[in-house]
Amino acid sequence: MAITPCRPKWKGTMTDRERFNNQMHYKAVDRCFNMEFGYWDENFKEWDIFVENGIKNNWEADLFFNFDKISVIGGNVWMSPGFPNEVVEERENTRIIMNSDGLLAEVPKDGHDTIPHYIKPTVVTPEDWKRCKEERFRRDDPARKVDIEKLKKIHPADRDYPLGVDCGSMIGKIRDMLTFEGLAYACYDYPDMVEDMVETCCVLVEDFLDQVLPHFDFDFASGWEDICFKNGPIVTVDFFKNVVMPRYKRISKKLREHGIDIWYIDCDGDVRPILPYFLEGGVNCLFPFEVNGCAHPAELLSKYEGELRIMGGVDKIQLGAGREAIKAYLETLVPLVEKGGYIPFCDHRCPPNVKPQDYLYYLDLKEKMFGMK
Repeated sequence: MAITPCRPKWKGTMTDRERFNNQMHYKAVDRCFNMEFGYWDENFKEWDIFVENGIKNNWEADLFFNFDKISVIGGNVWMSPGFPNEVVEERENTRIIMNSDGLLAEVPKDGHDTIPHYIKPTVVTPEDWKRCKEERFRRDDPARKVDIEKLKKIHPADRDYPLGVDCGSMIGKIRDMLTFEGLAYACYDYPDMVEDMVETCCVLVEDFLDQVLPHFDFDFASGWEDICFKNGPIVTVDFFKNVVMPRYKRISKKLREHGIDIWYIDCDGDVRPILPYFLEGGVNCLFPFEVNGCAHPAELLSKYEGELRIMGGVDKIQLGAGREAIKAYLETLVPLVEKGGYIPFCDHRCPPNVKPQDYLYYLDLKEKMFGMK
């Protein structure tokens, strides 16, 4: 289905690629890079602007709102094959499923967006990990080979948009596999096992990068961790510094050898205790930077001026609080956008409690404040 945009693209004199690179390097731009992180699944069922126009997912929404284009190439850098997704048990209002990470989880039957209630992980002991690693983390798995020529056709060298390379997850996906509680116990009960898991994740990412870096002129790198919540990281700072950060350094070395000096990590919650080690490891951009779980973006951009970048940081709570709150919050971001190194958008998926008309007001106001004058 062809998507008809509901609004014109912001006016500009630079390409999306030029704009992104300049903004992330604190250089002059014609206007702010215009993007959003996406929406809850419920929005596509409840927002009239989506329902009436047949918009069913975040990819279609990006086209519908005519945002600047940004894309990422990712590889097979995790479990391969994953565990079979299957329903283990039917209950009155929920199902017990096994997910692709091998976890038994309780999920609602009505399918509404929520964090699953994880019951039991498949990997608990070093013996479990040894078996899982041999079966599902083989470096020589043919499924890990990248089809370079196919990707070149999708992302030609003369593209006008920023293209990133995904660097996976060093500890976040391990948390997914072990569960929050399981990782906490494993770090103390089986520290060698957890470090071997981190090393395995790193090696698989390095193998992927070795395949793609020589063939593309990437503009940035991306990654995903989600190892923090409102009270800080779920692993100790020492563990992050001594086990995770050295792997970041190895990946960062490869990236910088190929001219990539912007690397963002998607990590929700309060990242402040481990941010110095993100930066030392080569990660210099936070995404989508949750405000209520951490701080106003100005706090960290000021503390790490010129070193840190932030993408996101528009408080979703204020988006749901009405137009006066939206305007007041966006006004606090004006100096950050003007200085550079900051791209504002909702600090996670936009929730359905935000009224569609208020969201359109937010998009209009962003253009008025941060678009080309």
